[in-house]
Amino acid sequence: MFDWDDLRHFLASARQGSFSAAGQVLGVDTATVSRRVARLETALKSTLFVRSASGLTLTSAGARFLEVGLPAEAAMQTVARVADPEVSGGTVRLSVAEGFGARVLAPALPGFHQGRPTLRLELAANAGFLSPTRREVDIAVTLNAPADRRLLVESLTDYQLALYVAPAYLARCGDLNRVEHLREQRIVGYVDDLLYAPELRYLDEVLPGLVPSLASSSILAQREIILAGGGVGVLPCFLAEGLVRVVPEVLLRRRFWVSTLREVAATARVRGVRDWLQGLAVARQADLLPW
Repeated sequence: MFDWDDLRHFLASARQGSFSAAGQVLGVDTATVSRRVARLETALKSTLFVRSASGLTLTSAGARFLEVGLPAEAAMQTVARVADPEVSGGTVRLSVAEGFGARVLAPALPGFHQGRPTLRLELAANAGFLSPTRREVDIAVTLNAPADRRLLVESLTDYQLALYVAPAYLARCGDLNRVEHLREQRIVGYVDDLLYAPELRYLDEVLPGLVPSLASSSILAQREIILAGGGVGVLPCFLAEGLVRVVPEVLLRRRFWVSTLREVAATARVRGVRDWLQGLAVARQADLLPW
């Protein structure tokens, strides 16, 4: 048998990708996390992580244990909420990027509400982010890790982006398999001076000097332009349904971060939403990181 608290340290390590980052989230030092995970590995007689200079990678045994550990964690959190009167009510306002909010979080909200019927979640899914430090929201999911010490910040998930076109557009222009071919195509992208985060400046990363012919500050509007045959554009892979990936050498990677004011991070209502976000990110890995 193993200590169930060791499971908590394992899950945090799997989510954060390092013992030090897991320790920051759990409020303990790196050595404690490492010791807890090592004890769990001894109890299970399995190696759960491959350690390297770049961080932690789950082994096949670790991946299987993660699958069974997440429902166990959810069950323990449910038991804890029964005895926590604070979680019986309250409102949490969450700021997320427009595409992630619309395509990943919004479809999961009915399930969230079913499990927490008296906890109200307000989803602000905009082309931009609201700020926990200015009290605009309780939780923000952003594309970079804020440096403000007033915030508790943790990694949520990586996600991939690629180049996509509509099937009809591809039929007209022929194969698009080399990045140099993009100079001959109509490009869809962001309005440069309306970018709200430098991580969204994709085109120079794909091919220096590439300029969109059709541009929008909204990633959902860009998707609709591409779907209507308007051109080639970079999209998160979780927004690519109905589209065709082209130029396979182009595959970008970004990361979402979750931040909350430290003074409210430990409240049951905020903690419940943060835990839900982490669980959802793990459940949607196949959509977020398909390649």
